[in-house]
Amino acid sequence: MVRVYIRHNVADFDAWKAQYDAFDEERSGMGVTDHAVYRNVDDPNDVTVWHDFDSRDSAESFVGADRLREVMETAGVVGAPTIWFVNPA
Repeated sequence: MVRVYIRHNVADFDAWKAQYDAFDEERSGMGVTDHAVYRNVDDPNDVTVWHDFDSRDSAESFVGADRLREVMETAGVVGAPTIWFVNPA
């Protein structure tokens, strides 16, 4: 299992969350096996999500997908995200 964390700022959390939720079925088809969303306590437009995958290859394919970039742009992501990959210890 590989977990990917993605942290980014969004223009409007509620608008972003609606797009994120609408992407759920498509996201699952791209290899995501589980996920969660978190908001910064001091800045609700500072969002961190994690997504689980069966392999690093599927995780890298997901974060590199043109479709993901399209959805992020439509959802109002501001600036470049910070992305990191982890394994359970």
